Amino acid sequence: VKEKILEAFCKNIPYSQWPRVEDVDLEWFATSTDSYILRDLDDTSVMEDGRKKLNTLGHYKIPDGASLAMSLTDKKDNTLSRVKDLDTEKYFHLVLPTDELNENKKSHRQSHRKKVLPEIYLTRLLSTKGTLQKFLDDLFRAILSIRDDKPPLAIKYFFDFLEEQAEKRGISDPDTLHIWKTNSLPLRFWVNILKNPQFVFDIDKTDHIDACLSVIAQAFIDACSISDLQLGKDSPTNKLLYAKEIPEYRKIVQRYYKQIHDMPPLSEQEMNAHLAEESRKYRNEFNTNVAMTEIYKYAKRYRTQIVNALDSNSTTRRTQLQHKFEQVIALMEDNIYECCSEA
Repeated sequence: VKEKILEAFCKNIPYSQWPRVEDVDLEWFATSTDSYILRDLDDTSVMEDGRKKLNTLGHYKIPDGASLAMSLTDKKDNTLSRVKDLDTEKYFHLVLPTDELNENKKSHRQSHRKKVLPEIYLTRLLSTKGTLQKFLDDLFRAILSIRDDKPPLAIKYFFDFLEEQAEKRGISDPDTLHIWKTNSLPLRFWVNILKNPQFVFDIDKTDHIDACLSVIAQAFIDACSISDLQLGKDSPTNKLLYAKEIPEYRKIVQRYYKQIHDMPPLSEQEMNAHLAEESRKYRNEFNTNVAMTEIYKYAKRYRTQIVNALDSNSTTRRTQLQHKFEQVIALMEDNIYECCSEA
């Protein structure tokens, strides 16, 4: 209840600025003179099958129209920490966790109820999908489209590089190129963003939202795949839910790749100018020391392979990149610089 109240009152505030649920108290004013702090656990909590049930408004018999107030708690020690961190062997919320070992001990009525629940959930699932369908379509089209006023130069340059590598190695199978492009952009970058929007936005990703985002991410993965979907009655719900839309989504992916391919090629000078401009625009928004440290960790881990690769390439030998690389590593290994970058 406290979470829902905070969501309603703080919906236009960045999540990092929300008070924590465990830092607020919910108080019920039963009469003009009597009030009670509603707690997740107290002496009135109910035990079921060896687990203690978290208190709810129903447990406290809060009537409709009751007066409630939320305030910051002044107590340092709460009854419990976050509800999601509780030991499910000792506590539960609304429904007892499924215990396969005790399944045979349940009554016929309980077993029948368990069979009916998935059908109810499926109806609600399809209804929710219908509500979100337009937003999902818009999302996929936004990701897999090219704006005339802002073509994706970096993606064009990289995809051309992949095509060049395929040509050098005598690879003419278009499916192989499709897989390369898919693994390098949609699956490596976009799926990560779809499953973890908190990387981009100041929001809270609850367990329920995480499960929903996994279904959307799976639909996106299937849309980028070239393999036929082998679906049956035993296939997982997250695969079946968008099976009908996948063929249309795949057309969008293929059209996007073709649009990138048909763009005019970029020279190395044009790409360098583009990167320089992007760096200039966002120079105050990134911590370059942290970025350098992360690159250094990678370079140090694969130092031998990188040095050998630079030494075996005529272009990099001519520009002395191996020597410059070693200089950078030596600079990063300086304790003073490492301390500065970590700070």
